Amino acid sequence: MLAQPHPFSSAASINSNPLSGPGGTTSKHAQRIAAATMAAKQASASAAAQAQSVPDHLPKTQWGGSASQLVELDPQWQNDNSRPRTAPSLASGGVPDPSTQYLAQTLSPSVPLATPRRILVIIDLNGTLLYRPSRRRPFDFVLRPHACDFLSYCLDTFYVAIWSSARPDNVRKMVAQLLTPEQINRCVIVWARDRFGLDAQDYDARVQCYKRLTRVWADPSIQASCPADMGKWDQSNTVLVDDSLEKGRSEPYNILPLPEFSGIENETAEVLPQVHDYLNTLCGQSDISSYMRRNQFQLNPSYVLPP
Repeated sequence: MLAQPHPFSSAASINSNPLSGPGGTTSKHAQRIAAATMAAKQASASAAAQAQSVPDHLPKTQWGGSASQLVELDPQWQNDNSRPRTAPSLASGGVPDPSTQYLAQTLSPSVPLATPRRILVIIDLNGTLLYRPSRRRPFDFVLRPHACDFLSYCLDTFYVAIWSSARPDNVRKMVAQLLTPEQINRCVIVWARDRFGLDAQDYDARVQCYKRLTRVWADPSIQASCPADMGKWDQSNTVLVDDSLEKGRSEPYNILPLPEFSGIENETAEVLPQVHDYLNTLCGQSDISSYMRRNQFQLNPSYVLPP
């Protein structure tokens, strides 16, 4: 049985259009996913078609970087707008596509569950829960409003994993500011940049990192945390909370994208309370990827916390 909503209670606003971004506009990446989905529909027409390899249907990513992405970097690259992001090398896995099998599963409708279940929630750090404003003081962080309450609730209600593209030392510093030692021990895993499969050159470069959930699902220690009655962690019961939609490119209907946090003065809506509500909704669905495909998270700028 899930805990009752902790500091927040109103239902998060959702958008039934799977091609809409957080601002309600259709993104290029969503258009690519739509093209990929059409390929999945065609592939699902026969078992033989499903067994084929994924076609090269997605256009190449446009690489450029922006100021809003810089907080995800190591200290030496913070606030450096002159260095564009580059695609990871083939040795680091390259740019991933969603698999035909993955997309085919999202086409089957999710079914409401009689009893909510504890899902696996993978949470990003920089730009999602906190902000590093100073290059000169890389370990000084500004927390997103409600960050600690949000994490505390997640640990009590879900299975929580932390995954950041920052270096391990930076991740340890960030986690220590957000969680107590006891809470850190309750996390399924705390992963950093060394868990992306990057080669040595890409590890030290300003490359786009991809959070392939297949890497999470293939880890025996993570699978060991899955309750027996749920079988295994997979796209039906896992959600990634991140400020970068591109990082979830390989499993586009398992990512809950947030507006990037860049300081209290730039926070124009109650973000984490709405994420909290949406996660509660996902607990009551038989397939998260299928549900999120049809009911994408949409931030409500007029959301008001209950008194």
